Amino acid sequence: MHAITTGLPRRRRTGTAVAALVAAAACWGLGTVVSKQVVDDVPPLTLLPVQLAASCLLLLALAAARGELVTRGRSGLRLAALGVLNPGVAYALGLIGLTTITASMSVLLWALEPVVILLLAALVLREHVSLALGSGVAVAVTGVLLVVYQPGAAGATVGITLTLVSVACCAVYTVLIRRSLLDDSSLRVVLAQHATALVFAGTLASVVALFGGPGWDLAGLDRGDWAGAALSGVLYYGLGFSLYLAGLRHVPASVAACFLPLIPVFGIVAGYSIGERLEPRQWLGAVVIVGAVAALVGLQSERRSRPGLRGGDH
Repeated sequence: MHAITTGLPRRRRTGTAVAALVAAAACWGLGTVVSKQVVDDVPPLTLLPVQLAASCLLLLALAAARGELVTRGRSGLRLAALGVLNPGVAYALGLIGLTTITASMSVLLWALEPVVILLLAALVLREHVSLALGSGVAVAVTGVLLVVYQPGAAGATVGITLTLVSVACCAVYTVLIRRSLLDDSSLRVVLAQHATALVFAGTLASVVALFGGPGWDLAGLDRGDWAGAALSGVLYYGLGFSLYLAGLRHVPASVAACFLPLIPVFGIVAGYSIGERLEPRQWLGAVVIVGAVAALVGLQSERRSRPGLRGGDH
């Protein structure tokens, strides 16, 4: 992969990437809490298109305000097609899986994502995953387990399988997008991908409904359901993906993966705001996650400050 160079100083690029990745984790954590509230009332294959439509409207408004056109050309089509993989297939399967397993089991399975990204980054992108980086991710994942583990966490085999496939899709997406991004505006890329995913999700819901399955089901949705679906779409898809790709432009995929364990930390903060209370073990896990990510950020900053290293070198 070619090194990514911009006019920004190296330290400023690193700081911008860190801020964007932390903000993306915050959006995903908050969006997860909202989605869990909505998915009990809105069928998954109905919820996903509504969320993506809200995301596309937000991104379209931002693109119009900034005068940015949708990505075009052969490379643009390839990037847009990745929207079918994620959020299309990945979150269709993830939302369906969430209906048959507990929330705790779902988050436990999603804790595997940074580990899978590290492995794929080493195998596909030839990124060097140092012992310190791998150890830091392992510590962060341990913190995730402390936060979300519940002795009664369980689920159907089908739900677990669908969630694992969804995790794999997201990890493959990160590696592929890191490999082929990074000359285009993140906003244009996300808009193109989410428009593609919206077409896929709408088609999937229609086909499932045609064969008598739980596809489109808009009957009985009240204003609260619509508002929750739209808010979760804006947070989780529009803002979350835009910020993640903005950060991924300037750091290796293996480094971006280190920020994913922050998602449940922001999730539990959001849960606390609606009356959920944590055990001491969960607070300890949150501290472990934040400490591990902070150490990894410091490690990355020190590495990038050394002469000869540029913004996208691995």
